[in-house]
Amino acid sequence: MAHKDKFPGLTTPDASYHGITYADKFGLGGAFITKATAQLMRDFGSVQHPQNAYLLNIGLESLHVRMERHCSNAQKVAEYLSKHEKVAWITYCGLEGDKYHELAKKYLPNGSCGVISFGVKGGRKAAEAFMKSLTLASIETHVADSKTCCLHPASATHRQMNDEQLIEAGVSPDLIRLSVGLENVEDIIEDLDKAFASI
Repeated sequence: MAHKDKFPGLTTPDASYHGITYADKFGLGGAFITKATAQLMRDFGSVQHPQNAYLLNIGLESLHVRMERHCSNAQKVAEYLSKHEKVAWITYCGLEGDKYHELAKKYLPNGSCGVISFGVKGGRKAAEAFMKSLTLASIETHVADSKTCCLHPASATHRQMNDEQLIEAGVSPDLIRLSVGLENVEDIIEDLDKAFASI
């Protein structure tokens, strides 16, 4: 109440809720949350549906188990990609030689992540051919999905840019973004192998 002018929604009577003044009635610890649930949730519906909350909770409860598999699969896929003759470059902090490898060892001792970025030799056209030949991986933007997801930003999220604009934005035309899923890692590598063979 010491700063009434800054917080009129909390310090003046709410005509839509029996004229209550939230700061007076509920104090510092309860004014905001009571207004959020009593008025804002009523007016804007800013609350999850119970089924969505349940599904989110299930996902969070198993996240630690899934992340182990994402990380171990991604490490194996990154090692495979780092040796492939049709890969121009790769960025994955779990690989020795990556500029973030030492930081990953320090801060992520149980595995780095499930996302790998790499470039395909042959540029945009080769990357597009690679994407069209994937069968196991879904073509979409996602992170930590159970399934492997792959994206070529130059022909998807950034398709309105030419090659020069892409490079200015830090997105090379050959960039492939791979979010490694929970499938058998040999199946993931086989899918990538077939896609490389199409280039």
